Amino acid sequence: MLRAASAPVLVDFDASSPEVARALIGAHFRVDGVGGRIVETEAYDVLDPASHSYRGPSVRNATMFGPSGCAYVYRSYGLHWCLNFVCREVGHGAGVLVRALEPLEGIEVMRDRRGVADARLLCAGPGRVAQALAITVAHDGLRLDQAPFVLEMPSTPQTVVVGVRVGISKARDVPWRFGLKGSRFVSRPFP
Repeated sequence: MLRAASAPVLVDFDASSPEVARALIGAHFRVDGVGGRIVETEAYDVLDPASHSYRGPSVRNATMFGPSGCAYVYRSYGLHWCLNFVCREVGHGAGVLVRALEPLEGIEVMRDRRGVADARLLCAGPGRVAQALAITVAHDGLRLDQAPFVLEMPSTPQTVVVGVRVGISKARDVPWRFGLKGSRFVSRPFP
């Protein structure tokens, strides 16, 4: 288990990716003091054809097969960085994609980075999250319980909604997308 900085509870990054994805809803996540509440995640696993780890380790996805509790950062479609939290044991190949945050700290910094004034659009989508938090490949492999990251798990139970993942072509019907019920900051509405 990894104790997140200043966390009132533990997050077990050695659990399955769906369990970790659900547990992260409502957590506060910051990079160098900029961030907010995690309101949407997606789970991926080595046995999942939509996962980067499905075909085994490679240079691109090596971090997914490393220790749990680290950041896995990759470039999506050659355009956007995306942030995942590695989970399960070393060698397994599982992670949780951070799809959306409710911006709470450093909003003006996020607006400058994104060139967007509407707070709802600052972190609604994985590419937007990475841009707003200035996540790059330099963060790949860094531990989530150490600077520049701060991860604080929610101290009260969160009402979580579940749906199918979005933006993928394989295993589209797998209900491994999790969101904070009623949040207007998710990337796409839940059914």
